Amino acid sequence: MLPAESAPFGTFFVPGPTEIRPEILAQMTRPMIGHRGRAFEAMFARIEAGLRDVFLTSRPVYVGATSATGFMEMAIRNAPEGAILSLVNGGFSERFAKVAESCGRRVERIVVPWGGTFNLDLIEERLAAEKFIAVTVAHSETSTGVLTDVRAIAPIAHLHGAFLIVDSVSGLGGAKLTVDESGLDFVLTGSQKALALPAGLAFAVASAEYVERAKKVENRGFYFDIVQYDSYAAKNQTPSTPATSLLYALEAQMGDIGREGIERRWDRHIAMRDATIDWVKGMQDRRGVELGIIAPEGARSPTVTAISLPAGMTAKEVREAITARGYTVGGGYGQLADSTFRIGHMGDHTVDGVKRCLHACETAITELAERRRLVRV
Repeated sequence: MLPAESAPFGTFFVPGPTEIRPEILAQMTRPMIGHRGRAFEAMFARIEAGLRDVFLTSRPVYVGATSATGFMEMAIRNAPEGAILSLVNGGFSERFAKVAESCGRRVERIVVPWGGTFNLDLIEERLAAEKFIAVTVAHSETSTGVLTDVRAIAPIAHLHGAFLIVDSVSGLGGAKLTVDESGLDFVLTGSQKALALPAGLAFAVASAEYVERAKKVENRGFYFDIVQYDSYAAKNQTPSTPATSLLYALEAQMGDIGREGIERRWDRHIAMRDATIDWVKGMQDRRGVELGIIAPEGARSPTVTAISLPAGMTAKEVREAITARGYTVGGGYGQLADSTFRIGHMGDHTVDGVKRCLHACETAITELAERRRLVRV
């Protein structure tokens, strides 16, 4: 396998951090500028315009030098006092629940098996039975590849006086999400997934009502104070020192995403997902190897697919065999760590590039299966 520094673009399919085009990485070598000057403000205004087109919102988009987990904490600490209802169907939706608990909130969970989806009637029943200030949910659950219809949940939450807080870390920029039209109250994401940028930035949008309610919240902290973020965004600035080098890359990528168009970007991600699903389904017929998809039909994320392996084959050996053929894919996560591997078909990858990766996966898995006599005729 080629060392990382000489590997060509199109060989790295981990579900975050995703692969970054060399021309985007090169932007980070530009010289520093002051972050309270006009040049920075002009750049930030361009970034804001691009991000609003990605989030599909007229609201300011907050940009923070943090992982997306930091903006999870922002969402909780700035919410009005009250209990949180967390919808849990995988490792990262559970993380959101734990973040809320760490902020001193009482958290109730609706838990479904990993790979499962949520019954809307059950959500409504739970919200009707008890007062919750907010509902947390993972839009694209990165551990399983399940896509949740957050647009359908929003009116249910609002009917019962709850905000809907959405983790779209592996969704935004690859999976369709319309913040304003869907009535979402707080949406967060990270730079290192479908936006195809280096890790280290988080982005969030909050509704006007969310920010107004936050103004009355005591002890909402300093670094993640949403009121500060909102006021500084109006000046095309950030409350604290920004990661300027990362913002250079962000500005360039926003320009490229704008030229592609967000709807065409969604379509490309759907096509990459569908190519992956077709490959999984065809492995039995072509190679006699039975693979599976963790997410059910109708709820499969356009950005990541978790693939189950036959008994007798481990994710570690599969990944090593694929790596030996020049491609990198993701391992399983949490309780699925040993029995699945994940392909991150997101960011700036193409359908043809995904197919080349899948060919390497097929060769590696078939050889392992034949060696272990796991091939089914």
